[in-house]
Amino acid sequence: MRINKFISHNTPYSRREADELIKQGLVKINNKIALLSDEVKLDDKVFLKSKRVQKRTQFSVIIYHKQRGEIVSKKDDRGRKTIYDTLPKQFSTWLSVGRLDYTSEGLLLLTDSPVIADALMHSDLEREYYLKIKGTISKQVIEAMQNGLEIKNEKKGAHAKTKITSMSFAPFIDFEIFGASGGYTKLKVLINEGKNRELRRFFGHFDLEVVGLKRVAFGVLELGMLKAGKHRYLERGEYEKLRAFLKFNEIRY
Repeated sequence: MRINKFISHNTPYSRREADELIKQGLVKINNKIALLSDEVKLDDKVFLKSKRVQKRTQFSVIIYHKQRGEIVSKKDDRGRKTIYDTLPKQFSTWLSVGRLDYTSEGLLLLTDSPVIADALMHSDLEREYYLKIKGTISKQVIEAMQNGLEIKNEKKGAHAKTKITSMSFAPFIDFEIFGASGGYTKLKVLINEGKNRELRRFFGHFDLEVVGLKRVAFGVLELGMLKAGKHRYLERGEYEKLRAFLKFNEIRY
């Protein structure tokens, strides 16, 4: 693990603050002054301002019901409301596990552990969404959900400033179309990727606009009856399942 990541995981300092401490010569690995490029090995001892940094063995996770019209960011240069404006101040340094865009809502995980955030963000755990699509789901769309899709030189459904014009989509794990009326279709989809605006880009390829997107589950963690703008800590059984996932994937925390 990179030294700045080790410090941010085991102390209140951010990675950027850790970098400054390292530059000032205030960090040692064993008996050697640390460099920004140093890696911390399993048996290494790290000292910050002459005090040993103890490795954390516990972590906390909350489920937050993100509201439409909130940005998943510490601050917004356009002055829009962020999730941290709604959450209590005690969570101001917590990290979100991926993002939901401005007009999306639903289950968002936050944790005080960078290791946990990174592990969950890049996992293949299932994500469940309820969608409202403007238009009709054709046979071609169904085949793409079943078999996967690749797009090239295209930005439909993407953020206006994105530079990513090619993307591949794995087959959906499952989907269910509830029905269509008034020019709109409602469906439930289950995917195991977390790419930026993935579902909006997938359906955008077929000129279908996602007008409603709500995430209701991430792995075994469910939104349930949690009201919009509210949060809760994981329950004991949920923590046990999360630790089992980390152990299976040999993730140290």
